[in-house]
Amino acid sequence: MIGLSLLAIGDLFDARIVGVLVRSLFVTVLIFLTMAVGLGWALAGSDPCAAFGATACRLNAAEGGIGAVAITLLAMWFLFPAIALGVVCAYAERIAAIVEQRHYPLAAARARPIGAGSAVALGLRSAGRVLIYNLIALPFYVVLLVTGIGPLILFVIVNGTAFGRDLGEMIAARHGDRAERRAWLRGSRGGRMLIGVIVTALFLVPFANLLAPVLGATMTAHLFHRRRIRRAA
Repeated sequence: MIGLSLLAIGDLFDARIVGVLVRSLFVTVLIFLTMAVGLGWALAGSDPCAAFGATACRLNAAEGGIGAVAITLLAMWFLFPAIALGVVCAYAERIAAIVEQRHYPLAAARARPIGAGSAVALGLRSAGRVLIYNLIALPFYVVLLVTGIGPLILFVIVNGTAFGRDLGEMIAARHGDRAERRAWLRGSRGGRMLIGVIVTALFLVPFANLLAPVLGATMTAHLFHRRRIRRAA
């Protein structure tokens, strides 16, 4: 895994990877800005006190805007990993192609394009899976609050599992048939989960969280191709 990490870190200095990183961050920020604008529009003129049967407290445009910013910032804290990874999965083909051209030219020549529609569907499925996993785990997060560190450990395990699955599907989509991809997913569970845990841990570190999805994608690409090379040897 150390070797995969070093290869992936080296790939981050490729100008093409930097371009994907910048574009994915731009799209991620745009999604949250759109959320803030939509919430501001929805909150302006609303009466949140009515939901609790209290005295009316209708929000004006400024108050609605403040509420929208607060909710969006909270949403970014909870949803950034899912949204960021989903966006990166939409760039799956580009990331995989760059890594393969740099390190695995024979695989790059045999790769099958997945198309923009499939890439976007892959990204949406990834974001949805992460959200569902965390919603299922939510009661356990609450119960584990009494342990102090329990929710953090569970967060890393849950999201590491989801991220590992998503990144594996993302890279394998360009190679082989469905049976081969399923075999790869079954045989690489441990390695993919470890990569997912690394990515999840990086999401908890300021600034490193911006690199986490792309770093995870490049690490998974190396894991995929190095396993294929070992099997062929």
